[in-house]
Amino acid sequence: MKNMRHIAVDQLVKYLTSDPVKKISKIVSLVQKLDRKHKYSDVMDIIADTLMGESDVWKKFTEDLFREVDTKTLQKLAECFLVNVAFIGGPKRDKIKEKYNCNVPLALLIDPTSACNLNCTGCWAAQYGKQHNLSYDILDSLCQQGRELGIYWFLFSGGEPLIRKTDIIRLCEKYQDCYFFAFTNGTLVDEQLCEDIRRVGNFTLAFSIEGNEANTDMRRGKGCYKRVVEAMDLMKKHKLFFGYSTCYTHYNTESVASDEFVDEMIARGCRFAWNFTYIPIGKDAQLDLIATPEQRAYMYKRVQEIRTTKPLIALDFWNDGETAHGCIAGGRSYLHINAAGDVEPCAFIHYANVNIHNVSLLEALQAPLFQEYKKHQPFNSNPLIPCPLLDNPEILIEMVNNSNAYSTQLDGPEPVEELCSKTVLAAQRWAPVAEKLWEERQQIKKEKEAKAAKR
Repeated sequence: MKNMRHIAVDQLVKYLTSDPVKKISKIVSLVQKLDRKHKYSDVMDIIADTLMGESDVWKKFTEDLFREVDTKTLQKLAECFLVNVAFIGGPKRDKIKEKYNCNVPLALLIDPTSACNLNCTGCWAAQYGKQHNLSYDILDSLCQQGRELGIYWFLFSGGEPLIRKTDIIRLCEKYQDCYFFAFTNGTLVDEQLCEDIRRVGNFTLAFSIEGNEANTDMRRGKGCYKRVVEAMDLMKKHKLFFGYSTCYTHYNTESVASDEFVDEMIARGCRFAWNFTYIPIGKDAQLDLIATPEQRAYMYKRVQEIRTTKPLIALDFWNDGETAHGCIAGGRSYLHINAAGDVEPCAFIHYANVNIHNVSLLEALQAPLFQEYKKHQPFNSNPLIPCPLLDNPEILIEMVNNSNAYSTQLDGPEPVEELCSKTVLAAQRWAPVAEKLWEERQQIKKEKEAKAAKR
């Protein structure tokens, strides 16, 4: 079965390399038909509207992708996401969910180490030091357990995950049916790593960058912008698939969303952008970095604009709540395991009931805090108000207290009431803005449906 799947994907990619724009629409239509339970209908509808529309932008994206990215990398993307994550992993996850009455995610986010070679302003991991590491055996076990549950996508953060790049490449070699992804500052990318990534085919990077050179160096240190774009250039030279990740704050939102910055990232070879907003976590959290409601609303609209005008897959971790149907954490779509082994519902929610050194992954998913998440999701009827910390802090306080979860903050315990006190004002200010945005969004949707009905 595995060999047949591999052969089918190999033939699929070869089929698409010739005139991919015309042929990829047929593949999208086929995938939609195979999704009989409509589990991925929202995502596939977006892909279909994008790739099968009239936009020259996405024709260019597809043509450039097949011309500039290594064939094995494209094969692995297709095999892991179209086949394993969705159509093989999906039924497995559904069976486990039903049998054990718990969430089962499609991805795990893991910190292999707390160590980092930078000390970025506003980053909670900067306080962790180098003392926490997950052994290779634990990482290997998580991949094995994940596959048994139907999880084929593993993401790494930190710390700086590429401090453990040798172990990550070992995992990529061993689990060729899985896909691996790392958020990195880019300083440890070299020729050897690029050669290894091309060889294994199932590993990609998202380079952390804060906009232009001034904004990036302000948060990450002098010279960091130059080093990260040099790493991008190296990845592009090796015909690799990669993207960038931004944390937009009160001081750089306009920079990371500017045409100048986005166009430069595309020219450097980036195929996707993952946008996060600053979250005030840790004892040294800086509240002045929180983006204003107006900036968050601007990013909501701007990311949608980028999707229709730039050959780039643009994501917004908070503002894409409509597509994701609210918060994706708590094992609903992903969970986080920190470098000490604590199993947390989200990278930004540092509370847990269990540690992966003492329980199985399935047992962790049945922990009280994860059950609280399952019980309360979605946290708001407006999908643009999805987060239990940034948008609905009173619910996070309730869930943590109901589950008797402990603080996993590695630089010192933080009571949940203290954490949420930092976001209460931001939540209050965002709510009316989000309500107005949602009303506008619904009106636009009605107008589109009315136009479609007249055709």
